[in-house]
Order: sequence, then C-alpha cells, then structure tokens
Amino acid sequence: MDRATFACSTAFFRDYSSSSHTAFCLPTGHVDFIEKVESFTYSDFFRDYLIPNHPCIFSAKFTEGWGSRRNWVTWDGKPNFDYLLQKFGEAIVPVANCDVKEYNSNPKEQIPFKEYINYWKEHIKNDYRSSRGCLYLKDWHLSRAFPEQDVYTTPVYFTSDWLNEYWDAIGVDDYRFVYMGPKGSWTPFHADVFRSYSWSANICGRKKWLLYPPGQEEYLKDRHGNLPFDVTAPGLQDNSVYPRYTQSQPPVEILQEAGEIVFIPSGWHHQVYNLEDTISVNHNWVNGCNVAIMWCFLQDELAAVQREINEWKDPMDDWHLQCQLIMKSCTGIDYKEFYNFLKVIAENRISVLENGLDDEALAKNTPKAAISTLGMLHAVFDLKRTVKVLTSLSANEDFKKLDLTSLSPPPEALLHHLKAAIDTALL
Repeated sequence: MDRATFACSTAFFRDYSSSSHTAFCLPTGHVDFIEKVESFTYSDFFRDYLIPNHPCIFSAKFTEGWGSRRNWVTWDGKPNFDYLLQKFGEAIVPVANCDVKEYNSNPKEQIPFKEYINYWKEHIKNDYRSSRGCLYLKDWHLSRAFPEQDVYTTPVYFTSDWLNEYWDAIGVDDYRFVYMGPKGSWTPFHADVFRSYSWSANICGRKKWLLYPPGQEEYLKDRHGNLPFDVTAPGLQDNSVYPRYTQSQPPVEILQEAGEIVFIPSGWHHQVYNLEDTISVNHNWVNGCNVAIMWCFLQDELAAVQREINEWKDPMDDWHLQCQLIMKSCTGIDYKEFYNFLKVIAENRISVLENGLDDEALAKNTPKAAISTLGMLHAVFDLKRTVKVLTSLSANEDFKKLDLTSLSPPPEALLHHLKAAIDTALL
C-alpha cells in the first residue's frame, strides 16, 4: 500500500459512520475489465474496488501461470478428466443436486471423486441429462486436502485475507474452495458467508453471474421477508407474493470466460450459472475494508436468534449463552470467537511492525510474510480498522453479558496495545 492509498483509505473510513454497508456501493451497471497485469497495482485495486465495494473482472492473463490451467484442461478447453482422476480419484467430495430444493438450498452428499467424474462423463454423453439430476461439486477444500499440488497462486490483490489467516492459525477450517460442474449446474441466490468478499477464477468453462448491490435484496423478498431461491423464477412477478419486486433494479450481469477472475464485493447477493462444463477456484475473504460489515452481519444474526427464542428469555438462566451457541451453529462464529479472530489479526500485524521479518521468514508463505509484502502502512491501516471494530465489540451489551474471563488478553488490554503500536508506527 502506497502513502496516497493509505491517506485515501484513512479518510474514507474516518468519515464513514453508517452501520449500513449500502453506502459502500455505487452501482452503475458497468463492471470494469482489468486487462494488463503489469499496469494494475495492489493500490489500484484497493482504491478503486475494495474501498468503494465495486465488482470487477480480471483478464485470463492474471491466471496464465497456474498449474491448474496447464494440467486440468485439455487442448480444446474442456476439463481434463484423466488428469483429475489420476490426482484426486480417491478423494471424497461434496456434491449438490441442482434439481432439488431443500430448505432454500440444494441438498448435498459426500461421494468419491471418481464416482463424480464418471457421472459427469455419462451426463455429457447423454446430452446433459441424468436420472440422478444435475450434480455440482461445490465447496471442496482441495487446497487443504492436497497442499502439495500445484493448483494456483493467490493473486496479490486478494492476499489481505483475514478469514483464511485466522482459520489457518487455529487449524480448523478454511474458505478456499474448488467447484466443478456440468453445463446447466448453478448456485441459487445468496450472499457470501459473513458478507465477505469473494473471488472466483474459471480454470475452464464459462459462467453467468447475476449481481445485486447491497440493499437491492430487500426488494426481492416475499411478503414474509424471505429471499427467493431463484431470482429468474416467474413467480417473482406475482405482486401478492413479492410486493416490492417491481421496485428492484435489474441485476448486473457478468459473463465470465475461461481464465478470468471475478471479484464479488461484500454483501452483493448473486446467482451463478455454468454455461459450459466449468471448473473454478473460489475464496471468501475479509479484510480491513469490510470487517465492519462482517461485524454488522453478526449483530443482525444474533438479533434474529434472539427474536426466535425470546419467549424463553425469562425461564432460561443462560439465555444469552444459548443465543450465542445457536448463532455459531448457523453462521460458524460467535462473539467470543470474533474477538479471538480480531486478536489473531491484530497480533500478527503488531509482531511485524515491532519486530519485522528476517529474509528466511519473508521467503516462506506465511501470513506475516504476506503482511510484510503489502507494506507497513497496510499493517497500520489494518490495526486502525481492528481498533474501530474491537471498540464497538467491547461496548456491545450482548458481548458484555458473556463470561469474558477466558479472553486473553482482555479486550481493554488488547485495545491499549493496538493503539500504542499504531502511534509508534506513525512516529
């Protein structure tokens, strides 16, 4: 991050006070196409897309060197089933049935990868019809299962990635996925986990994206407040069921070609179709630009849980704790873990600012090396954003009702350390 971008981002977030993230989005219907690798810097991306929360498309030049683009694709641009079977045939993978709706999503099952590839080949042979339905391999943690494989290198623009930095640190999960599906497979209408950013790179095939800026989803809800499963369904035209649909804007439409990367901003709802047999790599990620959006989302989720079990508030001694447990089961995180998330992010940056990195540490693919690569000003920006959100969390009444004695260091001590580190770095 250069000084001009640091100054711009600091000013933007100092002046931004609304709890709603719709102010981040300035929809125009136009999505920029980034053509040249050599002329597009990290600061360009940060300033022009992360801060204003705008989508964009990166050309196939940004993925030319990836092992998956060399090895997973045949000469005519199709999935290389033989290579994939050789490398991953015995893996167990999650597969969704796109033809079945269950609790507003597609039901999933775990099957051997070789079984899925055999299904896929048979599906193609039968003109994309099958008695098993349209099966879509989704949310496969391939990089975690096969770390030795040369699949891809995360572009520098997406390396300020707090989600995967934290979950790698605790060794529990990650938000790096591979998707594989035949022509006609699709993902229903949704916004990404924690209202995170996502980036999606097509290894082969084509996708169509329908994007709705934050706030537009409100016009797509039915009279009970539920979002649609499919935003293209004719039923949305029924004013008695979807009373505000006519007030919605048309979606931003993206056609993504092989090798291209789509950046999906925070809180943008979307629906995605595979127009050809398609393989993609996808990450969800959070950083200093959208961590406040994540915090707002968690507060909304907790409020929804509290409304659902409000009748049990008086007779249940640990009602507040139960609300946290339910929220974690639904979203994957509760308030105390969110504190630990902020702590890990903060401590990594404080360590780099206070101690730096030696050449050996810089050569390794570690979070601290990534922090150093992005620059000291980026680390300071991250700490400033962490202070803002941690201050809000510490003052939150629901957080204060929890047993916080297990948190180390206590929130006040961590805040003090953060502010001191920022002051020292800016001397």
